Amino acid sequence: VYTSGDSVFQVAAHEDVIPIAEQYRICEIAFDLVGRGMGVGRVIARPFVGRPGTFTRTANRHDYALAPFADTLLDRLSRAGLPVVSVGKVHDLFAGRGITHSLPTVSDDDGVTRVLEAMPDTPRGLMFANLVDFDTQYGHRNDVAGYAANLERFDAHLPAIEQALRDGDLLIVTGDHGNDPSTPSTDHSREYVPLLLTGPGMGTADLGTRSTFADLGQTLAAIFGVGP
Repeated sequence: VYTSGDSVFQVAAHEDVIPIAEQYRICEIAFDLVGRGMGVGRVIARPFVGRPGTFTRTANRHDYALAPFADTLLDRLSRAGLPVVSVGKVHDLFAGRGITHSLPTVSDDDGVTRVLEAMPDTPRGLMFANLVDFDTQYGHRNDVAGYAANLERFDAHLPAIEQALRDGDLLIVTGDHGNDPSTPSTDHSREYVPLLLTGPGMGTADLGTRSTFADLGQTLAAIFGVGP
């Protein structure tokens, strides 16, 4: 049982010692105590397998999060009748609020595959994907080579995503925080995050350094007509 630099309480257990269902039950109790009881943002189940010295986490991670205290962009979109499709742990992060369809994933490669598969069936609305391996598998573990290889794998998928974009579609690639795998610490790092936008017929421009990350959310709210 441990915490980290952000507002999270984590429970790690071996799947052969404590079955997944029991791990989740433990985390639900913990969430009542430290989440609802003390305002900690999330409780995270961290199942793993293997033998001492070679433990590896599994895809059965599950986040229990406090519900947002006020309206989010996802709430506004779903109330306006727009599809909001979450890919990866987005559903957990928002406690399911404002999401109309959730696609769980087991890896970043799987996440991009889910996006590509869902694009033809999502003619409008927002698809919101979180590729968590950059964070959990490589950033927090100071795995520079693994991080680089994951970037290359993601980069190889981008042409297929771009080709699947239709007129009026917008693709945004960004990050929610830094996680430099080359720093001495295993915590989130403080560098700026990328903000790359593209779509059919879009010209070329330098967006510069934005004054706040909220700029992106407000831009999406304006595009969908549900802001500010």
